Amino acid sequence: MRSARFGAMLTAMVTPFGPDGSLDVDAAVSLARWLTEHGSEGLVLGGTTGEGPVLSDEELRQLWRAVSEAVSVPVLAGTGTNDTAHAIELTRAATECGVDAVLVVTPYYSRPSQEGLFAHFSAVAAATDLPVVLYDIPVRTGRRIGLHTMLRLATETKNVVGVKDAANDVAGAARLLARAPGSFELYSGDDSLTLALVAVGAVGVISVCGHWAGREMSDMVTAAVKGDLDSARALNARLVESYDFESTEEFPNPLPAKAACRALGLRVGQCRLPLGDAPPELEGEALRMLVRLDAAALPSAR
Repeated sequence: MRSARFGAMLTAMVTPFGPDGSLDVDAAVSLARWLTEHGSEGLVLGGTTGEGPVLSDEELRQLWRAVSEAVSVPVLAGTGTNDTAHAIELTRAATECGVDAVLVVTPYYSRPSQEGLFAHFSAVAAATDLPVVLYDIPVRTGRRIGLHTMLRLATETKNVVGVKDAANDVAGAARLLARAPGSFELYSGDDSLTLALVAVGAVGVISVCGHWAGREMSDMVTAAVKGDLDSARALNARLVESYDFESTEEFPNPLPAKAACRALGLRVGQCRLPLGDAPPELEGEALRMLVRLDAAALPSAR
C-alpha cells in the first residue's frame, strides 16, 4: 500500500496565545516541534482546533510562515471561510507562506446548494497550485458535501486531492472511496471513528488527541492499515477515554485540547472568546485523563 501523501497521523494543532490573548508565535514553533517529536507526521494550522475563525489574516500568515520554516513535516493551512473571496485570499496568502497544502472547510452558516459548494471549492482550488484537502464537517457548518459533489471535485479539479471526513458516516465514506480516483485520499476527521474509517480505506487521521497521544494514534493507524486488527483494537480501546475527553457539549474542542497541553507543561495559553478560559475543573479532568492513559500502557494494566 502506498504511503499517505501527508503522512498517516497529522495533528490539528492548537494555536498558542499569551496571557494577554495575543498570538504567541514562538510557542507555536515550540509546540509544532514537540508534536513532530511525539508522533505527528504532519500538522494542520489555523483549523477548527487552531481557532482559525478568531485569528486575523495577519496572525494566520505569521503562524503559517513560522511553523512551515521550523518543521520538516507537511504543513496544511486552514484557509476556508464562508466567504469565497476571502477563502481565495487566504489560500493565496498561505501559498506564499510556504505551506504544503490547504485545508478548505465547507462554507458555514450560509448553507449553499451542492452546485454552490462545487463552485466555491473549485474557485478556491483555482487560486493555488498546492494540493487542496476538503473538510466535510456538517455538525459545524450546517451543510454536508454530497457524494456527487465530492466525486465531481475529485475528478474535475486537478488539485483537490482528498477530504478530511468528519461527517460521522462510515458507510458514506466507503461509497465515496469505492468511486473516487485511486489518488484521492480520505483522512478521518473524528478520532473516535478513525479505526472504522481506515477499515474502509482511509489513509490516516487529522487528530485532536494527537496533542497528547500522538504515538498511540500513529501506532493504531499503522496497525490498522497493515491489517493487524488485534493491535489496532487494543490501541483504540486505550484511546477511547481520550476521544471522550477531547470535545463535549460543556467543553467543546479546543478547550480540552489546550487543557491537556497545559497539563503536559506545553505553553499554549487559553482560548479566545467566544470559547474563553477553561474552568478549573477541566484542568483536573485533563490531568486525570493523562494519568490513566499512561497507566493503561503499563503491562500490569492490561
